[in-house]
Amino acid sequence: MPVCHGSGVQAILEEFDEYLALERGRSEHTRRAYLGDLRSLFDFLAQRSSDTGLGSLSLPVLRSWLSSQAQAGAARSTLARRTSAVKTFTAWAVRRGLLAEDPASRLQMPKARRTLPAVLRQDQAIDAMDAAKSGAQQGDPLALRDRLIVEMLYATGIRVSELCGLDIDDVDTSRQLLRVLGKGNKQRTVPYGEPALIALAAWLSDGRPQLATTVSGAALLVGARGGRLDPRQARTVVHQTMAAVNEAPDIGPHGLRHSAATHLLEGGADLRVVQELLGHSSLATTQLYTHVSVARLRAVHDQAHPRA
Repeated sequence: MPVCHGSGVQAILEEFDEYLALERGRSEHTRRAYLGDLRSLFDFLAQRSSDTGLGSLSLPVLRSWLSSQAQAGAARSTLARRTSAVKTFTAWAVRRGLLAEDPASRLQMPKARRTLPAVLRQDQAIDAMDAAKSGAQQGDPLALRDRLIVEMLYATGIRVSELCGLDIDDVDTSRQLLRVLGKGNKQRTVPYGEPALIALAAWLSDGRPQLATTVSGAALLVGARGGRLDPRQARTVVHQTMAAVNEAPDIGPHGLRHSAATHLLEGGADLRVVQELLGHSSLATTQLYTHVSVARLRAVHDQAHPRA
């Protein structure tokens, strides 16, 4: 059962949240996760001692907290994020003069195992797009929207949060480009193809006008009540679409993003181009995020190597 933190700690966490948002440019999702991690830490302190202030933080306490999380079954990725949250927080607290020294400076960050999501074969991706298209043929506005969700995620490889954050003005239909605001408030431009353009045109002409209300604002994608589409709804749409595809893995938007990147590489796209399209700051992330089929590697080797 969560422990109620003192008003002093709560005020510090609120100030830290502002720092993450304004100075570090962290997304709402990241900030919520970090604040949840820190509340978990202070809950842990409260269960051990009556002193729950910042001064009670020490390296042994932090290690004990992470150990308890691991014993409770927390994944490596979760432990890595919680370590990052604490290290960011204590370093900030030292700079603010709230701590005399940083207790997390020697805290080791667990290495998260990078697991790749399931990926569609190219024929399955085509079947998924056809399934979304067939559902929209009756002109139902929600079906037109759902078709656009699936088409645009696969066409561009953007994140579902980026898709749901798009405004109408972020779409350049004449040049078939999206202006996407990604992690760290970094903006990039991503192209999309003819099928996505057709789905977009149908949504803007026959779908969105039927759902838009005064609360819609400039949002490109809206829900049944007119508000900006929530990423959770978009995830449900993708899962439902995949259920209609024979033998397709049950993937969500992240799986479509991975499929798009994989198919680009299989088609001969340069890794750095894929990095730019996906909005990765590090090429190493793209290398882990995308895998090329053995057949593609063999074909390139046979064609390019003088001793193949």
